[in-house]
Amino acid sequence: MDMKKVLTIKTLLVLMLFLAALSCKKSTSSKNSSRATGWQINDREGGFQYNTSFSEQETAPGLVFIEGGTFTMGRVNDDVMHDWNNTPNQQHVQSFYMDETEVTNVMYLEYLDWIKRVYPPTDENFRAIYNGALPDTLVWRNRLGFNEIMTENYLRHPGYAEYPVVGVSWIQAVEFANWRSDRVGEMALQKEGYTKRGSHLTDVSADATFNIDTYINAPTLTYGGNEEVINPEGGRNRNAQVDADGNPVNIYAKRETGVIPLKYRLPTEAEWEYAALGLSEIRSYNVYRGRKKYPWDGKYTRAGKRRVRGDQLANFKQGKGDYGGIAGWSDDGADITNEVKSYDPNDYGLYDMAGNVAEWVADVYRPIVDDEFNDFNYYRGNIYTKNAIDEDGTVKVVTTEDIVYDTLSTGRLVARNLPGEILQVPVDENETYLRTNFDRSNEINFRDGDKRSSRYFESFNEEEERNTETETRKMYNSPQHRVERDSLGNLIREYDKSSSRTSLINDKVRVYKGGSWKDREYWLDPAQRRYYPEDMATDYIGFRCAMSRVGSKTKRKHKTKN
Repeated sequence: MDMKKVLTIKTLLVLMLFLAALSCKKSTSSKNSSRATGWQINDREGGFQYNTSFSEQETAPGLVFIEGGTFTMGRVNDDVMHDWNNTPNQQHVQSFYMDETEVTNVMYLEYLDWIKRVYPPTDENFRAIYNGALPDTLVWRNRLGFNEIMTENYLRHPGYAEYPVVGVSWIQAVEFANWRSDRVGEMALQKEGYTKRGSHLTDVSADATFNIDTYINAPTLTYGGNEEVINPEGGRNRNAQVDADGNPVNIYAKRETGVIPLKYRLPTEAEWEYAALGLSEIRSYNVYRGRKKYPWDGKYTRAGKRRVRGDQLANFKQGKGDYGGIAGWSDDGADITNEVKSYDPNDYGLYDMAGNVAEWVADVYRPIVDDEFNDFNYYRGNIYTKNAIDEDGTVKVVTTEDIVYDTLSTGRLVARNLPGEILQVPVDENETYLRTNFDRSNEINFRDGDKRSSRYFESFNEEEERNTETETRKMYNSPQHRVERDSLGNLIREYDKSSSRTSLINDKVRVYKGGSWKDREYWLDPAQRRYYPEDMATDYIGFRCAMSRVGSKTKRKHKTKN
């Protein structure tokens, strides 16, 4: 090739690179230009700052993506109890994320270790925090069974490390999810340079902790106001900017940055059932091809594939005195719980959505699902709160002197808030006045359990002051045990001995789903639902966490139209 042609090719290449760079610059400039005002977004001299390059929500640790959709909730295949506890109703669930497995012993032990380091139980002021988080290992005891080996070893022995944690109440499961949210958020900010790397190990104490809501609303109050942690090296780690007057901007991450992850929580009943069914396995174009009885396809609990034919697909009680099967032949591999991922996942990639342990969900239990009022993201249990505000107009952050403890019906003390969190108070008339979508802080009894639903309702007495607890009792006459402490801290227990109680349902019973190692096949159907007091624990109920999805419904870039 002669020299002239080489120069021509080089010239064309340079021109192409120049045009590409110019195009990229125009694209970037256009992306950072406001369509509302024409002003520049993310200008180095200040002004409106926003993450214009955000692509999609990052999948948080331990979670898998569940694309939302419509399904028939509560369609059980068997109803031998004839209790009309499940009425099929069409629901739509938004996309969300769910734990791939149940929360395991080693995951929960990490939580306990953090509490012990930050709130040492050797300090009398913090002892109840650690004790309140401990699982109840005595759930394994049986008056006619030899189970002390599980009582002493199940939670802590490495042989059970990857087994699902049990002995955890609904309240404890919620607190674990809150703790997990803060730790993942803490790490995300370190990764992006907004907080000091390693601060979760070297700079945390009872008076200096991290909480997502506190960081968003009052970042200077996190870590006890330690400037070295919340603004490491004066912002050099993240190229903090200054405005035209030389004042620093973008020191702290905001929701607009897209850096702060969403919170972990318990899944709603609708989400759990939808995820457990894994209906994408039987989807054909825009309809479901048939129905499913279990998280796997088919109507049997044993595998039909030649390689594993006859193997059990879940861990459950197969009959009286039969918790695993005959040893050495088609045994399900477990007599109590089993290590997570011991059985194949469902079509969403979720393990043990039937068997192993049943799982807490977020909902307050009611015998009906009120689909006539709502068929989108159904959930019963909303209690709306807001941040408490100090006299100086700033949010009120809980200190080591402000910890509030609840005495549960079992007599156990549980910390209701922890230092570093923003104190929450019920919403009031400022939020509810003339609203059509909600009218008070506690909406647990909406359209069920309120006076209008009960035989005591009198239309001429409608203006009587509303009390959530009394409204529930007029619909569900459940026992009321009195548990409190006197001025000396002594526990006072008074059991309800009334013979006129007609129900165990109240505002403190929560739904749990899925069969367990202790249940017969009947309960493996994801549509089945049961309830248990939120402050009690068993040896067969565990939990897994979920997280909401923001932005696009799907992760597929090009959605196929059917």
